[in-house]
Amino acid sequence: MNHVMLDIDGTLIQSYELDEQCFVSAVQEVTGLTLSSDWEDYPHATDKGILQTFVERQAPHYSFETLERLVKPVFIRNIANTLRNEPAKEIPGARDFVSYLLQSDQHIVSIATGGWGETAKLKLESAGFNPNGLVMASSNDHHSRTQIMRVAQSKADQSAELPVTYFGDASWDVKACKELGINLVIVGNRTQHHQQINDFSCLHSVLRYL
Repeated sequence: MNHVMLDIDGTLIQSYELDEQCFVSAVQEVTGLTLSSDWEDYPHATDKGILQTFVERQAPHYSFETLERLVKPVFIRNIANTLRNEPAKEIPGARDFVSYLLQSDQHIVSIATGGWGETAKLKLESAGFNPNGLVMASSNDHHSRTQIMRVAQSKADQSAELPVTYFGDASWDVKACKELGINLVIVGNRTQHHQQINDFSCLHSVLRYL
């Protein structure tokens, strides 16, 4: 048996640009300031981590707790409104891949996303996934991606003994998996890695990486 851990934006769902636009817009609406969307420039490229760094660099007159309380509902509203007009799309084959894993007695599944849990669920539902059947860790749990992944592991596998394969799409996924010693498969071409797939359309090929 093994543990398959999944990112969401750019990995299961074609939602990377949607998420970015809605987040930047929410911060702009609340503070009047422009948030840089160069996520590579942030120590922690998670919703909570980005907002923490934004407070330190651009908005020290806010406490992080206050700004999170103000920005988060606006971001959730932006995501919900956008999805209402334009539903999210899965990465080809992603729903079938997750369904296969959930039905298999050889795999356990978790979600580890840098986004807040509320918007993660909205996007998953919009793209046809059932988030209620998924163990999830998110930016609600921690600002650090590695810590989010540890939370996902502890929720899905309390023994923490099963081998883990993580599917992600970005450079910070490469960094986090290297730090944690986790097998990584990159989806798409946003970053380079020795294990890489375009999508999940060929289930047999994807399963070889587990």
